[in-house]
Amino acid sequence: MNRRFLISLPVLIGLALGAVTLAGCSTNPATGKQSFTGFMSPAEERSIGAKEHPKLVKAFGGEYRDPVLKRYLDGLGLLLQSTSEQPKPPFTFTLLDSPAINAFAVPGGYVYITRGLMALANDEAELAGVVAHEIGHVTARHTAERVSRGMLANIGAAVLGVVVGQPLLSNAARLAAGAYIQGYSRDQEFEADQLGVRYLTRAGFDPQAMASFLGGMGAEHQLAQKIAGKEGRDAAGGLFASHPRTAARVEKAAASARAGAGTSLARDRDIYLNQIDGMVYGDSPDQGYIRGREFDHAGLKFRFTAPPGFRLHNSETAVLGENSGGAVLRFDSDKPKGASGSMETYLTRQWAKGLRFTGVESITINGMDAATGSGTISTDNGRRDVRLVAIRFARDQIYRFLFLTPSDQTSRFDEDFRRTTFSFRRLSTAEAAALQPRRLRIVTVRAGDTAETLSRSMAFDDFQVERFRVLNGLRPGEPLSPGQRVKIVSE
Repeated sequence: MNRRFLISLPVLIGLALGAVTLAGCSTNPATGKQSFTGFMSPAEERSIGAKEHPKLVKAFGGEYRDPVLKRYLDGLGLLLQSTSEQPKPPFTFTLLDSPAINAFAVPGGYVYITRGLMALANDEAELAGVVAHEIGHVTARHTAERVSRGMLANIGAAVLGVVVGQPLLSNAARLAAGAYIQGYSRDQEFEADQLGVRYLTRAGFDPQAMASFLGGMGAEHQLAQKIAGKEGRDAAGGLFASHPRTAARVEKAAASARAGAGTSLARDRDIYLNQIDGMVYGDSPDQGYIRGREFDHAGLKFRFTAPPGFRLHNSETAVLGENSGGAVLRFDSDKPKGASGSMETYLTRQWAKGLRFTGVESITINGMDAATGSGTISTDNGRRDVRLVAIRFARDQIYRFLFLTPSDQTSRFDEDFRRTTFSFRRLSTAEAAALQPRRLRIVTVRAGDTAETLSRSMAFDDFQVERFRVLNGLRPGEPLSPGQRVKIVSE
């Protein structure tokens, strides 16, 4: 090989990198800064967003089907977009049927808000602050910037491949598909906050609402940790995990914008409360309902009760239960091929064919064929004992329990797990029809009402006062005033 070529190759790669960087840099009209987005054009962003949109909607429980709320969110979103540096093409705003407190945007102007987040917001300005922040991510082209810089890190290998005759194919869309809802950097989050404050103020909203909602999110996360028995841990979890933001910086940006905008800035609390009155709170009918230790599914017509001390969590694919001592349960379903065989065969040859069972037996659970078996598996936390239960609910429908315990606790939970297994039963048509989701209700505070008295109307068995205060953005000890409108959760 020519020695001069070997010496000049690093120079060639360096020149190529410099040329790509210069070609890919442009001044973003929203931020006024040079940004490197050379590997993803605006057209590619729109194409990626359109492709991923239906997948994301499905993954988060589908759209919340309320035409009034849909028009409201669309109108608010389009108002905020009109104040941005990207008034066209139109954004797509989607209200997701999820109780999680979440919001995100994907390339091409697709913005998503969960009804769980709408329930936590206390006025229109707070919701507008979230939407404006997500619009800021889009106008700043943060996803394109992140993907382009990731590809730049590998460009040396690509140039080398071209030189030696083995080109390395690049696919910006494939990279973006795995990156669009990953956490942004703190600098990008602050930039989105600054843009969001700008759009909020231009639309006539009080930008301080962005900071107050951040406070509400923090209070909600702390309460969720307390309810789960994890108080004091995971301080940056929840929505902060994917949106690392500093409240002090947001407050400073909001205060600066507010000072320059005068005093005629809106919060529009009554308008907002009127919109969310009656909205589903928590689990939706399609997801089933958690009521304490009981899980009921009206559409699929079944019910089971978790062991004492377990707290249940619902997800799109499973119901999860956790005990403070380290025991866990998972409940899910399967539609296997060849489901006409015995339940023992399904258990040992399909579901857990790699497990070395210490015992398998056929059982009957409230008239349904089932099988159970136990074994030991390795986990990230060490060896664990596992108990599996498979129940034939219909010819092509199997429901499954997985119970996992530290070995020194297995005998303690044997009877509890057996009771949970045999609590699984079908619901009658009347029982299923009687199940209804919890809903937000707006009530007016009367003379003599306190957080303690109104919280008795909350459809929860625990932490009623704390839930009421967090839901309404009330600080500990903050009094209520006659005529004030507040949110409660009712059956």
